[in-house]
This record gives sequence, C-alpha cells and structure tokens, in this order.
Amino acid sequence: MSTSSSATAAAGGAGEEGAAQPQQVGPVQTCKGVNGLEKVVLREVRSCSAEVYLYGGHVTSWKDEHGEELLFVSNKAIFKPPKAIRGGIPICFPQFSNFGNLEQHGFARNRTWSIENDPPPFPVPTSNRAYVDLILTPTEEDLKIWPHSFEFRLRVALGPGGDLMLTSRIRNTNTDGKPFSFTFAYHTYFSISDISEVRVEGLETLDYLDNLQERNRYTEQGDAIVFESELDRIYLGTPSKIAIIDHEKKRTFVVRKGGLPDAVVWNPWDKKAKAMSDFGDDEYKRMVCVEAAAIEKQITLKPGEEWTGKLELSAVPSSYYSGQLDPDRVLQDSSVPEDSIS
Repeated sequence: MSTSSSATAAAGGAGEEGAAQPQQVGPVQTCKGVNGLEKVVLREVRSCSAEVYLYGGHVTSWKDEHGEELLFVSNKAIFKPPKAIRGGIPICFPQFSNFGNLEQHGFARNRTWSIENDPPPFPVPTSNRAYVDLILTPTEEDLKIWPHSFEFRLRVALGPGGDLMLTSRIRNTNTDGKPFSFTFAYHTYFSISDISEVRVEGLETLDYLDNLQERNRYTEQGDAIVFESELDRIYLGTPSKIAIIDHEKKRTFVVRKGGLPDAVVWNPWDKKAKAMSDFGDDEYKRMVCVEAAAIEKQITLKPGEEWTGKLELSAVPSSYYSGQLDPDRVLQDSSVPEDSIS
C-alpha cells in the first residue's frame, strides 16, 4: 500500500522557525511555512494569493488583490502534527463529526499529502496557471482504523479574478470488491469584521439538524441566519449558492458548491471558545464557518467508482448594509455555468 508521508516536490526557502518567503516568483511556489512545514503558494496576476499546507491538504490563506486576508486562522493555531490546524479550510474525511473509532472529523486534515506532478486527466480542464494537485492515500495505520483503500485527489486553484476553487476526487481502490461509505465537509473559516455584523443568506425555510440539540430536526424560520449565541447546524438540501454578508466590511462572500447537498453553519461563541486550547477567547467574534458538506446521507462508492465535490469561493463588494442590494441577486449574479460546478 502506498503512503503519503512525504511530498514529491522539492521545497524552496529557508527551513528556520516561522514562515519563510518563497525564493522564486511565479504562479506556483513551494517553501517552508510555520515550524518548517512545507506549503505551496499560489499567486495570480492581480496579486491575489492562496497558501496550501501539505499537512492536511489545508488551505490556510486566501488574500484579495489588496492583500487582505479572507480566511480566519486562529492566532493560537498549532502548526504541528498530529493536531489539525485551527482555521482556514480543513478537509473533513472520511467522516464529519465524531462517530465510531475514528477521530473527530476523520484523519485527512492531519495527514501529510503529496504533490501529484502528473495526475490523471482533470474532468474540467483549466486555463488557470495558479493551481496545485495533491493526493492522499491511506497509511498502514489508517487502514487499521478505517480498512478501505482510496485515492483522494485535491486540486486547489486560484482564478484570475481571485476566486478560490477546491475540487476533491475520491476513488475507491479496494481490491476485495467491497464498497465504502463516508461523509465529507470543507470546514471553511471565513474572516469577518464582527459576528454581530454578519448574515447568512440562502438557507431560509430549509430544514436543519441542530448539533446543540442532539441533532434534532427543525425548520429555519428566519429570513436569514444571524448570530446572537453559539450556533452549530447542518442545513439539508441546500442550494448550490450561499451568501455571507458582512455589513461592516461591505463585503459578501459567495459560496458555490457541487456534489455537496448540505451546509454547516457554526460559531462557537464565548464559552466554547474559552474551552479550546488552540482558539483565542475572543476570536469567535472574527470568524464564521459556512461549510459545504455531504453529511445527512453518506456517499457510497463501489470499487473503481469516484466521487467529486467542488467548492468555489468569491468575495464581492456589497452594499447590502444600505438596503440597496437584493440578497437574491447576490446569489444569482454570482452564478457559474452548471456544467462547471456540477
């Protein structure tokens, strides 16, 4: 069984403590990040950028053309195995949450992925130059706790306009003829001005499972999701586009997704924030998680079958704070052709 214990691409930059600057200039660079962990830096011509750590296949940074950080990473995040990095976009696989003998949110987010220099043909060819292909296969230890052979390919791409795109392809490579089932989430932490200034649009009238109420099922009654206390919900049968409106920053994040019917909305609030060792006591005010996911119904793959789950994030100026912007138009105007996201 092949493993993914090391990267196949050589890293540039210094190896001292902290994040070293890449030595070369180009759309894709490798260098050492925090604690010497290898990362890939993606850059676009408009000065947008993204950073992906091989540890966890974990996107830890997404900056716009002004250099403003759009993702939240805790100041107390531990960039050291086996702890998952707190913030950015952790990959939850082969499970979301905590069931059975697997660790919380599965193991993909705290394994070291490899750069795949010659991946199989991609379903949708891209003209973007700023992208990286990663692959994860199970180690012998992984097979002891989850006895299934798989290939997990992840492409992280930065579009010319600054959009961030993640595409996951998971293939069952079992040789014993057995199918396997899994749940999945892109556990995205967005950077916001203040949690009291944020609304999530596009999930109104939908059913959700409340993780704070033993996953009992309820129906969303509000015309938007606002935050006044801890919130941890799995919305079901969600649309392909969701908007996160930050009134104070006059900015809207648009989440577009394919193959991921559910959406998790989470903010830990003050009590839970204080209970997390890798999270600042007041940092809950500056983050919100809106996660594209497949949780309620497990995905099942027979040997040789492959599943694809896509996430595309964009940040657009928003005048919603003045009441001039119809939230439905945010979702409509930010749409992409169905064949490019399905």
